[in-house]
Amino acid sequence: MSFDIRKIVRPHIVNLKPYSSARDEFDPTEKEYVYLDANENPFPNGVNRYPDPQQRNLKKVLGHRLGVGTKQLLLGNGSDEILDLIFRAFCTPNTDRIITMPPTYGMYKVLAEINCITLDEVSLSDDFQLVTKDIIKRISPQTKAIFLCSPNNPSGNSFRAEDIQKLLESFSGIVVVDEAYIDFAPQESWVSQLSTYPNLIVTQTLSKAYGMAGIRLGICVASKDIISILHKIKPPYNINSLTQERAIEELSNSKKYIAQVQLLLEERKRLEVQLQSTSFVDVVYPSDANFLLVRVDDATKRYHQLVNEGVVVRNRSNQQGCEECLRFSVGTAEENKKLISILNRLS
Repeated sequence: MSFDIRKIVRPHIVNLKPYSSARDEFDPTEKEYVYLDANENPFPNGVNRYPDPQQRNLKKVLGHRLGVGTKQLLLGNGSDEILDLIFRAFCTPNTDRIITMPPTYGMYKVLAEINCITLDEVSLSDDFQLVTKDIIKRISPQTKAIFLCSPNNPSGNSFRAEDIQKLLESFSGIVVVDEAYIDFAPQESWVSQLSTYPNLIVTQTLSKAYGMAGIRLGICVASKDIISILHKIKPPYNINSLTQERAIEELSNSKKYIAQVQLLLEERKRLEVQLQSTSFVDVVYPSDANFLLVRVDDATKRYHQLVNEGVVVRNRSNQQGCEECLRFSVGTAEENKKLISILNRLS
């Protein structure tokens, strides 16, 4: 199915002239300028100047790592800001619709409600996979976007590639693949397919595998046309200087990243084995993420028992298909050891 971004973007956004500062026009990486344009305090303390609104140095690092050009990147104050920008760029309030597949990341629903967008839900199968024929049936002329979280939160599994491909080829709107947990999965990122599918948006984050949840940096990778539209409506200085500097610093240490991911995968396997032998655990679901979804005999009871022992997990029983389920993030070896010890003595 053909994709025409002019038919998807909100009409008034097409001709919108975004806010522009002098920092957009002059590249500080090319020449040292005397900046007298933005009414800043001129006395240097490391943060007295506004941050680079284009995040040029950081985008170069990320572009090299992801194998894309910098014009295919948009950075957000966490992935949630990026998801909100997608809503505001492509979905007209009180008119358009999106599709999600519960159980999934809760912010899709929250953002739909904030932006007055109708949410159509198509349940995942019993093994938490996409039911593509049902999703395609729900597509209407007002459907602007389909949101897929793969690996999925809270189930932990990845969706079959052929199912995502089917949706990309069958839908003339935007398909967002949220890859917050892709670093823990064996499959290749959908970033590699951007040249094939012009309606594909991939979001990633530095919060999980890179251990930088505190700096709030989300990554959007898409075609230049889509990124250009999103740049029209992003706040001019949405990524602060400290975040940019810390991200570049941490991204330069690939050995640390690789080692931590490997340790988390080993700990995930160890935790999975231990949970499977726990008396009150019924099912430990397969995971491609840094957490495990676990069905127990009484989720509320077990949740409060763990809290009383000083361990906080997530009770996901209120989500469709996750009745009596707890979600366990994979911690350090010491944290997991403590969790396992507590589980073994609970009755």
